[in-house]
Amino acid sequence: MSAAGPIGARVRPRLFLLAFAVAASAVLIDQGTKALALARLSEQARIPLLGDLLGLQLAFNPGTVMSLGSGSTWLITLIAAAASVGLLLAATRARTAGWAVVIGLIWGGAVGNLLDRLFAPPGFGVGHVTDFLAYGNLFIGNLADVIIGIGVGFGLLLYLRQGKTRA
Repeated sequence: MSAAGPIGARVRPRLFLLAFAVAASAVLIDQGTKALALARLSEQARIPLLGDLLGLQLAFNPGTVMSLGSGSTWLITLIAAAASVGLLLAATRARTAGWAVVIGLIWGGAVGNLLDRLFAPPGFGVGHVTDFLAYGNLFIGNLADVIIGIGVGFGLLLYLRQGKTRA
């Protein structure tokens, strides 16, 4: 039992459900940790975890990593929404469990930050992302960022591994 997509790609229900479950878990973890950060952390005080290398400190980011693009929050929101839809479509075309997990991780991280952009202050579509993981004096991020990074890293490993098996 398979369904053909608009380009003829087969939807693999089990792999789609795996990607969806990974994405949903990532969103729940991300949003839960952001709620904890909002309830327990301060913008003024940093709680060290690994000395000066890693700590907890509340921040609100209108841009991307290191606040790049902070004057174009609405554009970042549109790009994040388009990426989330693209990842949904990619999830319907996952060919292996590994790729379903990769897509799910990246999709979940993207949706986690998109929810902030849509619903956090200062308003719909221009919301600031809640960050709380302070990496030295470089930048402050959140678990959605970490989850996306893990997904990209795992995807690169899968890609490189597939290239070696084809040679």
